[in-house]
Amino acid sequence: MTPDRFFLLLLALQSRQTTTTAELAARTGVSVRTVLRDVRWLQEAGFPLLVRRGRLGGVTLLPGGLLDTSRLTPDERDHLALYGLDDTQREQLGASADTRRAHRKVRPAPRPSAGGALPLSTVVATDNRPWYVRDAEGLPPAALVGDLRRGVRLRLRYRGSEESEPSWRVVDPYGLLAKAGRWYLVADSAGRPRLHALERLVDWEPMRAARRLRPGATLSGVAAELTARWENPDSFRIHAELDLDQVGRARRVLGRRLAVGEAVGIRRASVTLNGRSVEDVRLFLQFGDSVTVTGPAEAREHIRRLAARILQRYSREEPTDRSASPHPPRAAREGADPQEPDISTSSFLTSSYRGRDAGHP
Repeated sequence: MTPDRFFLLLLALQSRQTTTTAELAARTGVSVRTVLRDVRWLQEAGFPLLVRRGRLGGVTLLPGGLLDTSRLTPDERDHLALYGLDDTQREQLGASADTRRAHRKVRPAPRPSAGGALPLSTVVATDNRPWYVRDAEGLPPAALVGDLRRGVRLRLRYRGSEESEPSWRVVDPYGLLAKAGRWYLVADSAGRPRLHALERLVDWEPMRAARRLRPGATLSGVAAELTARWENPDSFRIHAELDLDQVGRARRVLGRRLAVGEAVGIRRASVTLNGRSVEDVRLFLQFGDSVTVTGPAEAREHIRRLAARILQRYSREEPTDRSASPHPPRAAREGADPQEPDISTSSFLTSSYRGRDAGHP
């Protein structure tokens, strides 16, 4: 359990006499199973919790287990309700100082549990940043917070992922989302929900008009809808066969977008990539000759064209300083015709998609 979820869970428990696990899960942003595990941990740590099962059951925090929040300022109480952010993200949001003060005021002194075990907080560290994350770019989230809290419409100068130049647009913002080490502005644009990466946000202007949100829409709900759609697109499915020793790496790289099917022969498996367009076939290039795209026909044709362009580039260009190259030219290595192009490993792609498997176009 992270420190943020610990404080949020206790605050939720003391706000009502009895709280259901489903309500606690909604408040803390985790599953009911995780809440039950957290409740057991709190009981083992000595917090007086009464758990009743059944339709009229729930979790009750008994006297003696309440957090003393009387010394907290309103801003400190607000920051305790922010869960899931690491120290770097809180710093980017401008919330680290208030959070540290709140934690110092309400955090109890670490002490072993009844069984003599060390407190969980002393043996668990958290870091939510993804591997190989680049340094933060673009607009810092703290710059937007003031206008977001005013609840006004925003005029953004934003460059979309497929746009070469930024353009102005008016949006109705819900708020900020921290996801996988990046910050996004969640907002309705022309009545449709969108994620706007802050690294592509060039400038913005607050407007005098109040934001106009769709009835019943909330920041958490819209963000969940958008991220689910992003992680599980179903507009274009690309089928392929992948070497079994690459399946694990493909799952790590492609995540939920990849579905692994049945084995094909003794060394390959069928896989399906859920993409947004035929351009997503590029994601298979990183697996080299370990993968063969089998369909649809436009995906096979597109990867064939990509492979041809890669081959053309590397058969035409030469290093500027041949003496610095760690490998001699192909002609010198193999006695080949010096006029013959030096076909690099990228050539496997064109040979793979020239119809060697006659069952595909």
